[in-house]
Amino acid sequence: MCGIAGFCNYKIDYVNNWELWHNTIIDMRKSLAHRGNDDSGEYLANHVGLGHARLSIRDLLNGKQPIIRVIGDSEYVIVYNGEIYNTEELVPELKNAGFIFETTTDTEVILYAYIHHGIDFVNRLNGIFAFAIWDEAAERLVLYRDRLGVKPLFYAIKDDTLVFGSEIKALFGFPGIK
Repeated sequence: MCGIAGFCNYKIDYVNNWELWHNTIIDMRKSLAHRGNDDSGEYLANHVGLGHARLSIRDLLNGKQPIIRVIGDSEYVIVYNGEIYNTEELVPELKNAGFIFETTTDTEVILYAYIHHGIDFVNRLNGIFAFAIWDEAAERLVLYRDRLGVKPLFYAIKDDTLVFGSEIKALFGFPGIK
């Protein structure tokens, strides 16, 4: 089990007040530490903040999240909780398309599948999951949860900001959410 948390607002540049927003995503992520205390990470960019608490199951050494990949001039970033059962079926097509894997995680497979197939790629996944992908090129944050909701994903909208997390208490780490 892992934990994910984050926020997104296209009207705010979080980098301009980096310390406040970096501490905010850390607080949100820390509230999920019991879901995975093997590793943790944060990502903060102009319009988005992402956090991850990791329980290491696959690729113990290289599976740190968020996973960030640069394609062309744009970053693609993922935070993920779950398990994709058909990972091995998805890898060959992605390798044939030119993607080079740096890990053996299903997280990286998900990110490359999104980049390769677009937003509807999720229909190819068989598993239990909740994840967020930041697509810098499209200036888009996408959230996905498995069809049965096995892996939780809670969200709230505060003013123009989308705030989300694996547990409701992660949302309370964001200013103004009670």
